[in-house]
Amino acid sequence: MAVLAQVAFVMLAAVPALAAEAVTIPNFWNPRARLERPEPPQTTRPVRFLTDDEYPPLHFAGPDGNPTGFSVELARAACEKLGMTCTVQVRRFDTLLDALQANQGDVVAAAIPLSASLRAGYRATRPYFRWPARFVVRGDKSLPAPDVKAVSEHPTGVVSGTAHEAYLRTFFHATPKTYPDLGAAEAALRRGEIAYLFGDGLALALWIGGTEAAGCCAFSGGDYLENRYFGEGIGFVTRKEDEVLARALDDALQRLWDEGKYAELYLRFFPVGPF
Repeated sequence: MAVLAQVAFVMLAAVPALAAEAVTIPNFWNPRARLERPEPPQTTRPVRFLTDDEYPPLHFAGPDGNPTGFSVELARAACEKLGMTCTVQVRRFDTLLDALQANQGDVVAAAIPLSASLRAGYRATRPYFRWPARFVVRGDKSLPAPDVKAVSEHPTGVVSGTAHEAYLRTFFHATPKTYPDLGAAEAALRRGEIAYLFGDGLALALWIGGTEAAGCCAFSGGDYLENRYFGEGIGFVTRKEDEVLARALDDALQRLWDEGKYAELYLRFFPVGPF
């Protein structure tokens, strides 16, 4: 994951012009759903957020060594909105839930996928980010937006054994060219070996905006968000007994969206948006 952190810094530094281009900001909140505003938890100590610092742009170490990223700054904004004092502590990713359960922190703000099994042991807010699947094409090719017909008529690449391959085969009735990893598939697209590349929108956005792609490629068509294939996304995770805290964080996320703070942070960390 340390390599990913370097990629994120390169991307944010190398493509300032891209930040000015239209970026689709996802909305995971129902504007008509307005529940009674919950009271923030009454606590005599700071609320402790736990995160990892090796998964940009969601959570990574900033130039000063302190944790930052979309998830981290969203957590800080939620704390400010609720009038809570909070701290952010870095742990290894695979220890975050254990640390939460051991009362070494109060909230996990990291890319732990929401799922039924997670909710069996923890509480979670509504998702504030999801991993869309996307198609990417070379910018110098005139190709139709990807659909069943276009994908059947043009070579399409995907990483072997992934949910993206399964989705292509099921819904596009495609027989894609498969590659062992995303880097190999991206290289094939640059060479013109494939016309479309289907994969994780976040990883592809980092590549499109980074120096390795050299401006070769762009997203084509819309996003694909089927839970069965691409998951439910991520939210803030608390212990089961911390219902008051979880409800307050949900309310804070809604208000951050309503007031434009979510969009501000999203544009800051996603100069090339995955949606």
